[in-house]
This record gives sequence, structure tokens and C-alpha cells, in this order.
Amino acid sequence: MTAIILGIIGILLAPVLGGLIAGLDRKVTARMQSRFGPPILQPFYDVFKLFGKEPAIVNVWQVFCAYVYVASAAISVGLLFAGGDLLLLFFVQAVGAVFLVFGALAAPSPYSQVGAHRELLQILAYEPLIILVFVGFYLATGSFKVADILAHNQPLLLQMPLLFLVLGYALTIKLRKSPFDLSTSHHGHQELVKGVLIEYSGPYLALVEVAHWYETVLVLGLCALFWHTSIFGMAILLAVTYFAEVLLDNVTARMTWRWMLGYVWGIGLAMSAVNLVWISFKGA
Repeated sequence: MTAIILGIIGILLAPVLGGLIAGLDRKVTARMQSRFGPPILQPFYDVFKLFGKEPAIVNVWQVFCAYVYVASAAISVGLLFAGGDLLLLFFVQAVGAVFLVFGALAAPSPYSQVGAHRELLQILAYEPLIILVFVGFYLATGSFKVADILAHNQPLLLQMPLLFLVLGYALTIKLRKSPFDLSTSHHGHQELVKGVLIEYSGPYLALVEVAHWYETVLVLGLCALFWHTSIFGMAILLAVTYFAEVLLDNVTARMTWRWMLGYVWGIGLAMSAVNLVWISFKGA
């Protein structure tokens, strides 16, 4: 019963946290570009405005995909807050990511089609990294359950520094930050045509945006597991990590999908292998 209550709290709280993080992101980005920037609550104003607009859809399948995407993201966050299984969480969030692509492919727009294919490439890039990070959690704690990981008595960052950097790749892609914002960018300074989201509008675009907030909280929650023994240490780790993401977004340009796959797989998989071998020998 406690796990269910925590999961519900997570599902209700995550959009609020995600929206605030998005607002801070815009504000910090604006200051880095010598602009004043919008108010921190602007993402909420934008989403409420979208929910109030008249629906305009290409087909029913697109609507279904939007609902599956946001539901998958919400359930993933609920599983994290409830202390659930990381493998189950992985497959649930993967379903949502795939349905976002299906929704884009359902539209005949060439921009939507290109965005969908790029989104698939991004999924192909970060999903193996996430599963390897989860394997690292298992080798370090002996369990895939979040509750057991939280019961571990040492900060996992000390055992898994390379895997934390690997998770940073997935975070950059999930947040749609440069240099990996191939399918659509979260900021207007990078994208005039919104790629995978070009055919979403009104309340369905709002659903996609809320799902993005859920995913932001989800990946940051996974980062928090690396320093779960101290709330203060966890807060510092998350603040530094997110600031690094915003800084990277503003000092780099978008790269090609070939560069993304080569860089993420080449360096990410290599660092994962080294860290997993290190944990295995240390445990032995």
C-alpha cells in the first residue's frame, strides 16, 4: 500500500517539478544568451493555453499515440517513486518512446516523417546505455528494484562514475539538448520546424509536453540514485548535472545522426564495459 501511495504521489508531483525545471531551463538559457527570458512559470502558461485550444488532428492514431506516450511516461515515474523494478520501468518508458514515433509516422508531412526516423535513431542510441546503467545498479546492489538500491549504504557514484557519465548521454538525448537534438529541439533557437512534433497541436501537443516533463523527472530521478544516501548530496549532484546539460546545449551545435551513433555507442559502450568489469572484479 505504501508503494502505491508513493507511486501516485510521484505521478501527481512529477508534472509540477518537470514544469518548474523547464521554466528554470528557459531562464538560465536566456541569461546565457544575454536575454532576460520568460518567467519560470511560462511552461505552465503555455501548456494551459494549448489545452484550451480547439483540437486539430491528422488521424485518430495520432491522438492514441499521444495518450499512450504520456501514460507511459507517467507510469514510469510512478514505478520509480514506488521503488519498483528498473527493468519494468525500462520497458514501460520504451513503449512510450516508440508510440511517439508511431504518431509522427501516422502523418504524411515530410518533416514529421524525417523527425520520426531521427527519433528512432535517438532511441537506438540511448536505450542500450540505459539498460547497461541498470545492469550496473544490479551488480553494485544485487537487485534491480529501486527500493533495494535506496537501501544500499554507500553512494553508487563512487562505484559507477563512468556509468553516471553514460547516463548523462541518455539525459542529453531525452532532454533534446545539443548536440543530440536531432528529431526536435526543446528551444526555438535550434529548431524552426519541430520535426517529430510538427503535426501535433492544441491539447495533444500539450500532452506531449507534459510527457516530456515526466521524462525529465524520470531521468533526473535515475541520476539521483547515484547519491541516494544524502538529500543534500543528491540535490547538489542534480543541480550540477542539469546545469552542465544547459551549458552543453548553449555551447554546442547539433551534430549528424552518424556522429551521434558513433560517439554515443563508441564512447558510451566502452565506458559502460569498463565500469561493469570494475564493479564485477571489486565485488569478487
